Amino acid sequence: MRTLTGILLLLFVLLQYDLWVGEGSLASAWRLQQFVKVQKQENDGLKERNSALAAEVMDLKQGLDAIEERARNELGMIKEGETFVQVVE
Repeated sequence: MRTLTGILLLLFVLLQYDLWVGEGSLASAWRLQQFVKVQKQENDGLKERNSALAAEVMDLKQGLDAIEERARNELGMIKEGETFVQVVE
């Protein structure tokens, strides 16, 4: 009788080990849930960035105002007849 109880207890402990420490353990599942949560947040940020880039592409395709603004801000270009003034602090 003692041997049977010992064997059953050992089997119970081995099954519990997999639940708490093994590959499919609760801790492993929790880590995966946290990873999925972080990944979803990153994906949402990338979706917003993609939307902003798509809007900018549409703006660049449709009008020259955006192209002119970029040329002025990023390349320092000016229109013919304009005077460039740089303020240095």
